[in-house]
Amino acid sequence: MSVDGAVVGCQGGTDEGRWRVREQATVVQYEWCGARVVGARGAYDMDTITPLAEALHTASKAYPKVVLDASGLTFADSTVLSLLIRTHQAADLRVAAPARQLRRLLELTGADAVLKVMSTVEEAATV
Repeated sequence: MSVDGAVVGCQGGTDEGRWRVREQATVVQYEWCGARVVGARGAYDMDTITPLAEALHTASKAYPKVVLDASGLTFADSTVLSLLIRTHQAADLRVAAPARQLRRLLELTGADAVLKVMSTVEEAATV
């Protein structure tokens, strides 16, 4: 794999070396079955983590069960992993439907053995 293929945001082909605009990171929140669900969409790293960190922090203070809907995450790095561990220490965190890249990060670091990783938001909120 080329360096451009490995770097998030690069595109190959005739535009090789030009940066593609990253999908904007967004956070949505709602209550479901007594749990606070925080849905994250887009790419998260140290430059974009603040809205997600604030949402998880607020949810962990107000709700006994917090569900991260991670199905829309397109990129997550060690910043996200650290945030998940901190939230897990503060609340009953469940990571629901993690996208392939996040699932791989959790497996490689062993965090999937510590965090509650579930297939769906429904399962995470009701179990």
